[in-house]
Amino acid sequence: TRDKLILNRSDFLRVAKQITLDPNTANPHLLITMENREVHYMTDELPYSNHPERFAYSWQVLSKQNLTDRCYLEVEGSGRGVMVALAYKDISRTGTFNECTFGQNDKSWALDCFENSFEFRHNKIKTRIPGTWSSRVGVYLDYKEGLLSFYSVSETMTLLHEVKAKFTQPLHVGFWLSDGASAKVCKFS
Repeated sequence: TRDKLILNRSDFLRVAKQITLDPNTANPHLLITMENREVHYMTDELPYSNHPERFAYSWQVLSKQNLTDRCYLEVEGSGRGVMVALAYKDISRTGTFNECTFGQNDKSWALDCFENSFEFRHNKIKTRIPGTWSSRVGVYLDYKEGLLSFYSVSETMTLLHEVKAKFTQPLHVGFWLSDGASAKVCKFS
């Protein structure tokens, strides 16, 4: 059941979590900026050092912080396609497309925001989501209850998709970007 205490955006902001991105996980086509809160797709590969945590093929990055409680964050995306995901840290970095890419395996849950529409992905199953597109997405997690919710955030908050799951490891926020896209974790004062 949905947490009855959360009724509007100000309620969500009470459990807001400040997230930063882990540069050691960033694919070489991703540039991390703004105090590790923003990521941009770059056409040319950046000269990153080899690191076992780095995504080799998928244009993805994970957060430094893990999530194991109730928390909320907001993400702003721009460009043709941005995927916002929660994933286990042990998601593959160098395996096949299905092993590495957010939403294509049992280690990640992803909201794909592309060309003015939304699609939820988990374990190779895609669910098209009707609704008004917004460049800002809210993500609410109640880890202990196994509840993950995605919201379109503008003047109002609109629930896009909600899923129940039994999480077995701490979760990390992740981004996948299409060419020309960027995303940032919103900072709350």
